[in-house]
Amino acid sequence: MEIPWQRLSPEALRGLMEEFITREGTDYGESEVELEEKVLQVERQIRAGEVVIVFDAVLETCSLLTRQAAREFERQMQSAAERGDYDDY
Repeated sequence: MEIPWQRLSPEALRGLMEEFITREGTDYGESEVELEEKVLQVERQIRAGEVVIVFDAVLETCSLLTRQAAREFERQMQSAAERGDYDDY
């Protein structure tokens, strides 16, 4: 389920962005970028609609995905729901 970013408090949105940015494996290329700059980059992508917030009700988790990845995630969720099987997504 996609969650409009406007429905989150500024603190919750910031926390979600920071968790995403500091998650192991997040790579911003060869040069180091400060946390604040990374937060601003992600926030711009969210506001532009390039990145969306998704909530997985089965796993009770929230994450940031590109719009394309969110569409694929939604298709997988619908397919799993139709089969009654949530282990495959």
